[in-house]
Amino acid sequence: MPNRGTAPTIILIILILITLALAGGAFHLFQKEKLKSMALREELQDVRAKEKIIESKLEDSKKELAKMEMQLRESKSQVDFLGSELQSEKKLKQESAVQLEQLKVELEGQKSAKAQVEEKLNQSQQTLETLQAEFKQLEDKKAELEVKLGGLEEKQPQDVELGTIVVAGQEQQPAAEAAADIPSSLEGKILVVNKDYNFAVINLGNKDGVNINDIFSVYSKNKYIGDLKVEKVHESMSAANFLSPDIKDKVREGDKVTIKNK
Repeated sequence: MPNRGTAPTIILIILILITLALAGGAFHLFQKEKLKSMALREELQDVRAKEKIIESKLEDSKKELAKMEMQLRESKSQVDFLGSELQSEKKLKQESAVQLEQLKVELEGQKSAKAQVEEKLNQSQQTLETLQAEFKQLEDKKAELEVKLGGLEEKQPQDVELGTIVVAGQEQQPAAEAAADIPSSLEGKILVVNKDYNFAVINLGNKDGVNINDIFSVYSKNKYIGDLKVEKVHESMSAANFLSPDIKDKVREGDKVTIKNK
């Protein structure tokens, strides 16, 4: 009997022990789960805090991205502007190169023109020097002719009367006879013919009433061949220019001259 009462008690005790063990295990598990839950909560809070931090960083990143996109657009605009400027500079460079080539061509033309002008200048200088030399020769010949003209004037016979032609070797006519032979117009003769300078010297001068610009007609063997115009007058002779170029080839020393405007 006593054994029969003890067995259930033992079983009950065992069950109680098992229950307590289970309860202790359950409590332990509960405590463990509670601690784990608290850890998870703390971790969740950390995650949420980190999430907020990440969200804040994400917002900052978005703002930075927006700023970078704006800068990118500005940079693209600047790139486009620089590209346009580069195209303009290329075009300007090409135009400058074309202008440079044109300037080179013009410079070569200017050099050629300068060389031609210098050549013409040298030729003109040579021509001027030649003309100056010729002018000097003309001046010398003119002075020589004036000297000869003065010598002829000094050698001119003093017995030449107005309108009377004195021929070498001819005797002087009496004054009355000479006066009777005076023609109605002033007459004289050619003393010298200078074809190089287109003038002749006649034996009539101031004492005969000859003036500058007087016109004389020239006769060769009583045939009219042309006119002379007095340019210079001396006491007993005058220098007169040919009024037409063909006279100098026809006039001869000793030909007769008669005044036209007296």
